[in-house]
Amino acid sequence: MINRRHFLTTSLGALSVTALPAIEPIQRPGASRMQLGVAAYSFRDSFQWSRDKEQKPKTARAPWSMLDFVDWCADHGVAGAEVTSYFFPPEVDRAFLLDLKRRAYLRGVQLAGTAVGNNFALPKGDKLNAEIAYTKKWIDHAAVMGAPHIRVFAGPQPKEITAGEAVANCLAAYQECLDYAAGQGVFLGLENHGGIVAEPDNLIQMVKAAKSPWAGINFDSGNFHTADPYADLAKIAPYAVNVQLKMEIKRAGASGAEPSDVKRVLQILRDANYQGWFTLEYEMKADPFVEVPRILEMLKPLLA
Repeated sequence: MINRRHFLTTSLGALSVTALPAIEPIQRPGASRMQLGVAAYSFRDSFQWSRDKEQKPKTARAPWSMLDFVDWCADHGVAGAEVTSYFFPPEVDRAFLLDLKRRAYLRGVQLAGTAVGNNFALPKGDKLNAEIAYTKKWIDHAAVMGAPHIRVFAGPQPKEITAGEAVANCLAAYQECLDYAAGQGVFLGLENHGGIVAEPDNLIQMVKAAKSPWAGINFDSGNFHTADPYADLAKIAPYAVNVQLKMEIKRAGASGAEPSDVKRVLQILRDANYQGWFTLEYEMKADPFVEVPRILEMLKPLLA
């Protein structure tokens, strides 16, 4: 019997045979340099809105808007804010996006990117079409805000279709969105976020099968739950167009998580001559208002 990992790799290889790869390892002139950012997801319990539903913050602090997050980044000397789509008001309009862009500019903060919680591996039909339409809507929003990157997901294999069908559907949806994003000047970084790209080779082949210079990988340091996550991160680093740092990793078979070796992650990226955003996405349970500033003070000299 062909195991799932082999089948996914074979499916990806077969689908990319007739297409020139979008990118080989990205060649950047000059030396590696990284700018520090923070993802809004780090403060996920603090926003007024979460995935179009109003939420009550778990602390005594007043509910945040995305404007408050940008102010927090400015007050803490953070150059870039990843303004995750989940925390925008429902049916966000152009006026709000422009207000956010204006606030960020006046506070000296770059809107480094955004994120959509999409699933491109769904069966063909209305649900997949809705995922594509939603991603295109946020490509438009990113362009209005001046945010040059969106992190997107491949998705898990649904039970009702084969692994090969899930791969094909994902590639087609990713390509359609890349074609649209090219017209807006927005990168779509496919994240190592489990599902059909849980293994590095599958993710690399998926990105190389796409035909667009706006394709790349959203490198998440905590999302490979393999035997050697650092070795797998080194494989995808040459294709990274955005980086997110998690403070923990989890190895396959381990009973729990272990602290991230931040210096090792940085060296992997420097070895790949990565240049761009290095964004903290804090996911641990401790209070982010206490822990995130502490982590930032640790990171700033490492990135200098």
